[in-house]
Amino acid sequence: MALKSAKEYVDSLREMNTRVYMFGERIENWVDHPMIAPSINCVAMTYALAKNPEYEDIMTATSSLTGRKINRFTHLHQSPEDLVKKVKMQRLLGQKTASCFQRCVGMDAFNSVFSTTFEIDEKYGTNYHENFKRFIIHVQDNDLTVDGAMTDPKGDRSKAPHQQADPDMFLHVVERRPDGIVVNGAKCHQTGALNSHWIIFMPTISMGEADRDYAVSFACPADAEEIYMIYGRQSCDTRKLEGCSIDVGNAKFGGQEALVVLDHVFIPNEYIFMNGEYEFAGMMVERFAGYHRQSYGGCKVGVGDTLIGAAALAAEYNGVEKASHIKDKLIEMVHLNETLYSCGIACSCEGCPTKAGNYQIDMLLANVCKQNVTRYPYEIVRLAEDIAGGLMVTMPSQKDFESDTVVGNNGETIGEICDKYFKGKEGVSVKDRQKLLRFIENMCLGAAAVGYRTESLHGAGSPQAQRIMIGRQCDMAAKKELAKRIAGISDEE
Repeated sequence: MALKSAKEYVDSLREMNTRVYMFGERIENWVDHPMIAPSINCVAMTYALAKNPEYEDIMTATSSLTGRKINRFTHLHQSPEDLVKKVKMQRLLGQKTASCFQRCVGMDAFNSVFSTTFEIDEKYGTNYHENFKRFIIHVQDNDLTVDGAMTDPKGDRSKAPHQQADPDMFLHVVERRPDGIVVNGAKCHQTGALNSHWIIFMPTISMGEADRDYAVSFACPADAEEIYMIYGRQSCDTRKLEGCSIDVGNAKFGGQEALVVLDHVFIPNEYIFMNGEYEFAGMMVERFAGYHRQSYGGCKVGVGDTLIGAAALAAEYNGVEKASHIKDKLIEMVHLNETLYSCGIACSCEGCPTKAGNYQIDMLLANVCKQNVTRYPYEIVRLAEDIAGGLMVTMPSQKDFESDTVVGNNGETIGEICDKYFKGKEGVSVKDRQKLLRFIENMCLGAAAVGYRTESLHGAGSPQAQRIMIGRQCDMAAKKELAKRIAGISDEE
């Protein structure tokens, strides 16, 4: 089975024994939980679109390892064209879900681990690359969703992993056996962990020799007995428990994060991709970060498309769509959004092959892309809130709009009063206006803001991480030489 359907994906989750905790209690049927199900719908969309002939070229690829048709989310990029299609696929899914569809981290992990294991084997004669190739073929043939887990809790960030008072602040090897390793620790902010079949774990920073036990990468089933997940809260998340779909804003789709705890998990040798080769930890981190920073030039742009459309509709519903300042704000939103997309496409077009044969993005441009993503969505959100107006955060609840409680002297109900005073432009139903404003609230301030606004800042590394990489990649010495040559400055003089 190379391509799963959306239903087959959801059914496969029901067969797993993933341990999920929320609000201090274990969630037995987490697949159908109202706070989790929207995030599963997002992942399911990656399967549904891959089975749709209209999107086949963007959503599927031919495996470089088997020659079989696969979902692009399991693909090893073979050309700049593949990298471009990745960004276009992510924009499409952002447009379809207005949320985080969660498979990007796994795809970016595949490509970074594939090339890094090749170079580790080249130096040490290890078997990590073959381990990974067997694993990725299994993933491709079964169309599995795999999470990419890189972010450790970190503890005292002024100290290296081996210096932490609590060694579990970074995932590490606690025992080495002839047939594998035992690991302990945690990964936090893990996008889509609950919704994944497997998880690839990677180091989170560059490491020295004293951190050898922390330089570890491997794959593990998400429902391994010694792994459990604590669901991350989102703003306005309990609205999903109220039975008021309008107040949720985006009732069908949503993102999901979790703290993933590994309590002395045994990893067989066949699933180990790094085990103490500390000098390659930084390579794996930088390559994953580069791919993931490219990703934001697609997914956040697609979500931005829906927010821009919602803002334009809000202006129309308010009767101000012809005002020049409204038109200008919408143009600015489009300009910012397309700038992000341009960066995602640019770093893809400038991609180059690794020693392993798969393609990686232009690292400098990928970091420029993500640096812009840490800024522009915030301005897009500000402009959307400006256009929508204060009602998006002060509007009464859906239950008020539906209430038949009499309050007026003429026998009007609460619902009738709300309908009367929250009507906008003639011809626009109050309910449609209500839906739209809640949708904008959800994207700007609610649960979707986790996957759009805040994730734009911290996902794939906070702003300073990109600035460090931009400083490393910009080749300032070469720029100085350009200036000296034209200015006629000679080093000999």
